[in-house]
Order: sequence, then structure tokens, then C-alpha cells
Amino acid sequence: MKFTKIPAVLSIAGLDPSGGAGLIADIKTLLANGVYGMGAVTNITAQNTTGVKAVEPVPAGLLKQQIMTAADDIHPAAIKVGMVGTKPLLRTVEECIRLIGSPVVIDPVMISSSGTPLLSDEAREALFHLLPMALLITPNYPEAISLAGEEESPSWLARLIGDKYQTNVLVKGGHLSVPSDYLYLVSEKRTVSFPGLHIDNPNTHGTGCTLSSAIAANLAKGNSLTASVRLAKEYISTIISAGLDLGQGSGPMDHGAAIRGDFTERYSL
Repeated sequence: MKFTKIPAVLSIAGLDPSGGAGLIADIKTLLANGVYGMGAVTNITAQNTTGVKAVEPVPAGLLKQQIMTAADDIHPAAIKVGMVGTKPLLRTVEECIRLIGSPVVIDPVMISSSGTPLLSDEAREALFHLLPMALLITPNYPEAISLAGEEESPSWLARLIGDKYQTNVLVKGGHLSVPSDYLYLVSEKRTVSFPGLHIDNPNTHGTGCTLSSAIAANLAKGNSLTASVRLAKEYISTIISAGLDLGQGSGPMDHGAAIRGDFTERYSL
């Protein structure tokens, strides 16, 4: 038997039992993008396509054990950080990232899609302390305004945040009438734009989680940051365009839309 190795990516995120966002969506995304997915749960939620019913953070010590037990055995080529939520958990994630030393993509989950703040003041400060450790942070437009402290164009916000935290920044424009994303490369002091497409599908639950995980997967495979963002955006467009329709609210995307083979065919024997 011939043995093979593929890069591993560790997702540190919340658990959405409906599978559209959070850790479950991340693992689907990592598989679809050709890497081995591992995960550590930060919060257990009760949610579905219509909304979040409950959130329970895990103990900080348990989170550290999850992360380090996985990483000590299978070293991740990249790490994706999603919803963390509390100061103790954010400090734990920071400690683990320092120990592991892999490149990190942070999706700073700060504001809900309805505009509700998701972090306490002390948790925000802990998040701000974590951001400079990332290779890339991926705020949406409302989060970018919060991080920059002012309302500007997405491209200018990317520059403000990147210079402030000395890291690369991708500001996502999905909330805007022109859904383009802007990547600020801090070492080069330049911004790369990625034109977006309006796809006629309201089922886009988990796009932020999925995009950041796809970027981490492509970084793990050795792609440049710019190429990783481009490939991740192409993946997002593909799975939204698949037109999956599940649930009574904003439904999930078809994370496996680009995977085809004997075991994914939709028919009964």
C-alpha cells in the first residue's frame, strides 16, 4: 500500500448544530478544498437557519486541551479562528497560537448579521490583542467599521485596519450593493480588489466561516495569500450557485458542490 500525506488545517470555532456555519461548515470546506480538517469547539450553540437560540462557552482549560492535543499529534499547516466570544477563551487561543506557530486566518466574529454586537468590552480588548498574530483577518463591512473606529469605503478600511494591527486584511463587501472584497497587503502597502457577483440565492448562511476556512486551506497547500483569497472566492461562488434550499430561514450552502464521484451521486440504488 502506498501511503500519502496531505496538509492539515485546524479550525477553532463554535458549533452550529444545523451545519451551515461554524466548525461543521469549516470541516466541510476543508474537505472540499483538499486538506485534512481538524477542529476545536469554543462554544456550543443551539441554532438553525432561523436564528440562534442559545450559546454556551466551553471551559478555557478544555479548549486548550482540544487545540493542543490535536496539534501535538497532527501539526496543522494553517489555523482558522472563528467565533471565540469570551476573554478567557480568546486568551487561551492566543496562548495556543503562540505555541503552535502556524499561519493563522482570523474571522473576527464581532457583530451578528442583524447588527447586534456579539462581544463584551473586555472580550473586544482580548480580540484586539489577538489580531496582530494573524497572517490575515477577514472582517465583514460592519466589523471593519468597528475595528477601524470610523466609517469609510471597504478598501480604505482595509488599509486602516492593516496598518493599525500590522497584518493583512480582507474586508468583505457582501453587505454592500457592490459585493466586492478588498485585500490589503500590509508589507507591500497596496490593496487588491476582488470583484463580487450578485448570485440570486438568499441561502448564504455561513459565508464568512466558509470563506476564511477556504483561504486557510489554500494557504496550507502552499498558495500565496492573494491566490488563496481568489481560489476561496471562486469556491464560495460555486457553492452558492449550486442553489441548495434547506431550512425555513437563510439556509446553508452546498459545501460539497465541487466534489463529484461515485459516493456523492444523488440517486438510490
